Amino acid sequence: MRSSKIGYLINEGFKSILTHGFMSFASVTIVVACLVIMGSFTLIAVNVDSMLDDLEAQNQVVAYVEETFTEDQARALQPEIEYISNIRSCQFVPREQAMEEFASQQENQTLFQDLPTNVLRDRYVIYLEDISLMGQTQEELENIIGIAWVRADLEVAEGFVTVRNVVSAISLILVVVLVIVSVFIMSNTVKLATLSRRDEIAIMKMVGASNWFIRFPFVVEGLVLGLLGGALAFLLEWAVYDVVATRIMTGMMGNLITVIPFASVSAVVMAVYMAVGLVVGVFGSSIAIRNYLQV
Repeated sequence: MRSSKIGYLINEGFKSILTHGFMSFASVTIVVACLVIMGSFTLIAVNVDSMLDDLEAQNQVVAYVEETFTEDQARALQPEIEYISNIRSCQFVPREQAMEEFASQQENQTLFQDLPTNVLRDRYVIYLEDISLMGQTQEELENIIGIAWVRADLEVAEGFVTVRNVVSAISLILVVVLVIVSVFIMSNTVKLATLSRRDEIAIMKMVGASNWFIRFPFVVEGLVLGLLGGALAFLLEWAVYDVVATRIMTGMMGNLITVIPFASVSAVVMAVYMAVGLVVGVFGSSIAIRNYLQV
């Protein structure tokens, strides 16, 4: 196809946007609304996931060493513990340190000054790579000769995993539904715009114009509207996110909730919004014009 012909078709696409100003505005508004809703739920899921990661990092497993083991024997267990694949890190805590930490957490510390240190066990404080595998890791630790028992908060770990799975599932469903809705609404909006041009399209078909020649301006129109909607949605999402994040961080929940800065995810959000806007615009326009090519 010659460059002059392509230029003509692109010009027709832009001209159609201006000619059908209200429909173009409606298309962009729909894309913006769907992207902002989709993006907001996705960003909520990302923040929940980040908070769960922080909670996971604080979720400890404590492995207690046999009372009959000396400190040297207890320390010798560390390589075997670190060999377990799901172990991210482990720290040996001798009896004396365990007693000091226990006493420091009590209101009346003088009651524990004369208490012998051997009433507590040597232990390992362990952090896991994946808390969903906590039960399996607990079994592997208890199979090590020298480990008396392991304290693991399995119910808490299962709660974290359940919350993460629910949030991820809801976010995925919403994203898929909103993309489908966006394509449907975009195609119907463009279809309304093409309704007034159905006679023109029929004449072009009868004089020998190819489907691609007729379709191209509509594809350009959908592409431009989709990209414009993606760009506006990104700016609106940025503004809304910053306002909500500021209120959360300066409010009563600021000490409990950590919000990811928008700057750290802005590049990904913008790329996704532009890509979704482009796909929705082009695909929606292609669907809208398809029926009018059946002449």
